[in-house]
Amino acid sequence: MPSVLQLTLFLLASGVAGVLIFRYFGLPPILGYLAAGVLIGPHALGLASDSETVKYLAEFGVVFLMFSIGLEFNIHKLRSMRKIVFGLGASQVILTIVLTIPIGLMIAWIYPMSWQAALALGGALSMSSTAIVTKILSDRMELETEQGRNVVGILLFQDLAVVFLLILIPSLAQSGKDLITDISIALVKISLALVLIFYIGQNVMSRWFKFVAGYRSQELFMLNLLLIVLGMSALTEHFGLSMALGAFLAGMLISETPYRHEVEDDIKPFRDVLLGLFFITIGMLLDPVVIYEQWILVLLLFVLPLVFKFGLIAILARGFGSSSGISIRTGLCLAQAGEFGFVLLNQIDGLHMIDPAFSQAVLAAMLLSMLIAPFLIQYSDQIALRFASNEWLLQSLALTKVATKSVRNKDHVIICGFGRSGQALAKMLDQENISYLALDLDPDRIADAVAGGSHVVYGDATRENVLVAAGLSRAKALVISFADTPASLKILRLVEGLKPGMTALVRTRDDADLEKLQSAGATEVIPELIEGSLMLASHVLLMMGVPMRKVVRRITDAREERYGLLRGYFRGAEDDEVSANQSWHLHSVPLQEGAQALGKRLSELSLDEDGVNIQAVRRKSTESDYTKLDLAEDPVLQQGDIVVLSGSPESIDLAEARLL
Repeated sequence: MPSVLQLTLFLLASGVAGVLIFRYFGLPPILGYLAAGVLIGPHALGLASDSETVKYLAEFGVVFLMFSIGLEFNIHKLRSMRKIVFGLGASQVILTIVLTIPIGLMIAWIYPMSWQAALALGGALSMSSTAIVTKILSDRMELETEQGRNVVGILLFQDLAVVFLLILIPSLAQSGKDLITDISIALVKISLALVLIFYIGQNVMSRWFKFVAGYRSQELFMLNLLLIVLGMSALTEHFGLSMALGAFLAGMLISETPYRHEVEDDIKPFRDVLLGLFFITIGMLLDPVVIYEQWILVLLLFVLPLVFKFGLIAILARGFGSSSGISIRTGLCLAQAGEFGFVLLNQIDGLHMIDPAFSQAVLAAMLLSMLIAPFLIQYSDQIALRFASNEWLLQSLALTKVATKSVRNKDHVIICGFGRSGQALAKMLDQENISYLALDLDPDRIADAVAGGSHVVYGDATRENVLVAAGLSRAKALVISFADTPASLKILRLVEGLKPGMTALVRTRDDADLEKLQSAGATEVIPELIEGSLMLASHVLLMMGVPMRKVVRRITDAREERYGLLRGYFRGAEDDEVSANQSWHLHSVPLQEGAQALGKRLSELSLDEDGVNIQAVRRKSTESDYTKLDLAEDPVLQQGDIVVLSGSPESIDLAEARLL
């Protein structure tokens, strides 16, 4: 029996090894955690026991996952996707559960199983992997496509259904006694919780977060966040509901406050680490001997639910108005089992509702379905084109619409993304009679914009054939108006391959990826934060009486220097809290007696090799005054000089060590 320290080391080491190996092969980390759990579990190498302590700790991974889902599940998003969530999503979950019951009763001839157990098992099998699917679709930049919206809508209802199923299954375990009463009580509890959230908790939470954030302390903010998540989980558990429900409700509360995005970033490390631990413990439950001894049963439980879910979801998506190709893609994305399926199966197993041997076979089949999920999603386009007879035609029609809009355009501007920035640019181009064509993936926005006279079409700018159809070869410039660096890099590489030297302007949030985007082919990179600073500075200079001509020259110089003189800033205690994502900083290094750089010229230090720029060297001229040395003269550094560096935190640390 390993000690707590040894067990922790085994879990951490196996988690790191599993994620590294699966990352190397381009597979989701979740599969690495599952494989690691199988390997070190009591049924394989036996390096880690399936202890209650580890299980309880791992449950908090699910708690933080549900909290993250709650952050995304606000009323506005629910309203905009209500048809998909409560139509397509509800149909999928309900029909999967209902159709599983007769199948479960047939299995009862071999393995003892009541209709209640079959219903509970249907709930577990109806789940798909939020972690795997959303991660892969996000990497493929398909979350805003039609199949992406279908997938997200179904996953949202599945996540909501989990809350109800976690309450329902313990009632089913009591042989269905007073089932109607238990369901009614569960619905009343959930309804009361939602009422408290939307009519009481929302205002209280917003004011409380504003009060805490007013102290500008990251430590206090994090403590408050953990208190709310764990406190809400404990509260719902106290009233007989699940901890996951409490975390979900806490996420919904915070999603309506202005602090949602900061909270999401802060909670992510806790969620990912604890969720990884949860998947390791799930892997530890698997007995490889069961797969060997019951391989026919495992194979059937792997293939049949996979095919059944794929077919059901594809048919439902088609019935809700999606094309054959989109329906097939949606089904392939969601055919696998999900992490909450493991949670429900674990609960079913703990309540002794199904035979342990059968439970192991189901667990093995669910794990296998998750292992194959990335490949199903990766090849979903090819499969859809192969089996959807009209898919080629629909794709051709979509490209034809893009080409029809652009066919008369020459020397036009292609705008990738038609959000607020893209629309503002389009209005200014219209005023100057410059033709443009915008590409966007939001059907509602496109319909409204076209009705308003805008030249925008549905099209994914990260696809080569869409850019060609948009008339890239005839265009004068391309503008990426959304701040998404991975997507921007993909578009820039496509543009560079199709039309080298094309004028491409890219919008970014800050200057963190300036060089990366420029090296990928961006003619100009416009960081919002720095441009905002330039506008602020220009207004102040004008108000202070500086001539307009001089102000314009200052701003122009800053832009011509590619913001070199403005990149980064001196960070203080408060800046560490509110600007954690800022990756380019300024730092002053005073040269004291004994510093390595004394007596050397700047060129001798080769600080640029560390990835830093020398912004200035200041030398004391009087007791209290400093003068700025001319860097072009390559001055010799003296004791008391102050070297001002700019660069990433890691680069600055290396350069400072070289100076001192």
